[in-house]
Amino acid sequence: MTARHPYDTLTPDAVLDALSAIGLEGDGRLMALGSYENRVYQVHLSDAYAGHGIVIAKFYRPARWSDAQILEEHAFADELVQAEVPAVAPLVIGASTLHHHDGFAFSVSPRRGGRRPELDDFEVLEWIGRFLGRLHNVGAMKPFSTRPTLDIATFAIEPRDWLAANDGIPLDVQREWQDLCATAIEAISRAFEASSGVRTLRLHGDCHPGNILWTPDAGPHFVDLDDARMGPAVQDLWMLLDGDRIQRQRQLGALVDGYEQMREFDRRELALIEPLRTLRLIHYSAWLARRWDDPAFPAAFPWFGTSDYWKGQVLMLKEQLEAMEEAVLVV
Repeated sequence: MTARHPYDTLTPDAVLDALSAIGLEGDGRLMALGSYENRVYQVHLSDAYAGHGIVIAKFYRPARWSDAQILEEHAFADELVQAEVPAVAPLVIGASTLHHHDGFAFSVSPRRGGRRPELDDFEVLEWIGRFLGRLHNVGAMKPFSTRPTLDIATFAIEPRDWLAANDGIPLDVQREWQDLCATAIEAISRAFEASSGVRTLRLHGDCHPGNILWTPDAGPHFVDLDDARMGPAVQDLWMLLDGDRIQRQRQLGALVDGYEQMREFDRRELALIEPLRTLRLIHYSAWLARRWDDPAFPAAFPWFGTSDYWKGQVLMLKEQLEAMEEAVLVV
């Protein structure tokens, strides 16, 4: 019988066998960590490797990234570590950071502890801003050659067209969502055209609070560069903003205060915050729909695909259209 999804074959034994194949013997203690795009496990080793008794094994979603794109992510992470930017880079095992076993590509990284940062603490935000400035100093040294760019075509137009071609939206809300999506894409396009002089660089790409681990002594360190790509610097800042306009204004001020201790921030990018948020909103729905054959997704997102879900998306698109018309946040 053919497995319904590739991850169906990634049993605990398969994970331990993959690690054993590269010389890492688990002692049987294995814990799945919260990850939907990939599969990530904390593994206790019977014999520590390079001083690491516990490692994080990441099994990449089949057919998402090429080996070259994954290795480029790993190289970026290593550049950050070499520049003493607090990021987590995969371990080099057998002269490589990328390994293959039974159809899966995987990497092994050291475990790092920490908790989500307190984003209502402006000192924390300033600290994160400084480290993002340092991350972007490394990211600006050269472009990615194989990894993509955050743009309207791949984050809005292609996802919209895929949903239409695959009947991903209930008929009772389909037309309204498509019309609003078209209007939103026009507004995003105008914003990007107005900011055409903004520089792109290598980004973390998915810098939300869950991808920053905080410790009181060492501060933040960045994990999960799986979405690293080219784009404007503000992409790594806006997902750390939350609350009403006054709160977001203050949070942004603290982030940029820290950022500019390490690197100049182009104020023109502030006009891209709401367009980038809208791109993520459109892309997210298509991402969920494309992953629906993965058993983890219906279990984790049972509300997805219903008329109520898409009515909520219509409402959020309306709110984003209004947000894109508002005055830009200033710092």
